[in-house]
Amino acid sequence: MGRFLTAESVTEGHPDKICDQISDAVLDEVYKQDPNGRVAVETVVKGDTCILAGELTTSAKFDLEQVVRKVVKKIGYTKEWGIFNYEDITIIQLVSQQSPDIAIGVDVRKNKELGAGDQGIMAGYATNETKEFMPLPIVLAHKLTRRLDEVRKHELAYLGPDGKSQVTIEYGDCAPKRIEALVIGAQHKEGVDYGELKCDILNYVIKPVCGDLIDDKTKIFINATGNFVVGGPVADTGLTGRKIILDSYGPIAYHGGGAFSGKDPTKVDRSAAYMCRYIAKNIVAAGLADRCVVELSYVIGYHEPLSLYVETFGTGKLSEEELERIVRKEFPLTPGGIIKHLNLRQPIYSKTAVYGHFGRDDSDFTWERTDKAESLKKYFVDKGVLK
Repeated sequence: MGRFLTAESVTEGHPDKICDQISDAVLDEVYKQDPNGRVAVETVVKGDTCILAGELTTSAKFDLEQVVRKVVKKIGYTKEWGIFNYEDITIIQLVSQQSPDIAIGVDVRKNKELGAGDQGIMAGYATNETKEFMPLPIVLAHKLTRRLDEVRKHELAYLGPDGKSQVTIEYGDCAPKRIEALVIGAQHKEGVDYGELKCDILNYVIKPVCGDLIDDKTKIFINATGNFVVGGPVADTGLTGRKIILDSYGPIAYHGGGAFSGKDPTKVDRSAAYMCRYIAKNIVAAGLADRCVVELSYVIGYHEPLSLYVETFGTGKLSEEELERIVRKEFPLTPGGIIKHLNLRQPIYSKTAVYGHFGRDDSDFTWERTDKAESLKKYFVDKGVLK
């Protein structure tokens, strides 16, 4: 018997991901005009209604309603998919300025650094089991939902914007071996033949992504209950930040608990989580460990982390204590240092809001660089002795 690990993903038309994309689109609009703006915006969608609630402190001028409609249109929610469509949705705005009690913790005062925007715990993970330095289940789950979105826009016009994937990988000797189970849920128009849909999903989505890892024992489930006609916000309520596990590493690695989308990088929920991933990935890329978790914690208004924790699960070439000392020496850990090093005051966030924040080959995802790996190698000499 092997061991089994599972991860899931959702398409851009899933109700929760609609909300993440809207919240991050607001952040991008602010950053196009005001790189020092503050954003904390949550979105709720249900039926024919979209609610924006949160705080904006910015000199940027733009129409929130048009931001929402543009995102919904880009996803593909037109009138043919029901009452939630970019033309007819009702948009309610409950947005105010950031609380001064929060702002004072972040504001840079004379001779002081940028403080953390809140207390919190953040974690990052990396593994050498894939070229993305990510767990294989989450890599495949995201590739399946991205492919599902691509084919509905180009090859299979009867598919709708809402969809999900789930992948179970069998591991042996700590390495992925094969796909044990694979699940696809794909919204579709009324009257589509179920046999045709299953065949199309298998040939257009599953085989191009997972073909080499499927065998005759793999269990494949496509729209397991038969129909998936009613989807999106008509079927389920969506909310920003409700998919934090698939946003990160799947239920395989630690997660501090804070969501990412709709938050500017003064919120360490986002920026420090990106730095934790950057550190963990560079440690693994340097060959100092096969797997690595990095955890940081902060308190509002204070710039230095309260704690730093590194775990390599017995795969480290150096001890965790040694790695923690190296991290403190080689990486900026203050909110201001993180923002500067990763160049986070940019309008890059809308594309992070679907298919995961990590393991992506995109030059704007600065936390995915392995530019520190070479400098980390200097700490390892034969048998793990520090210079």
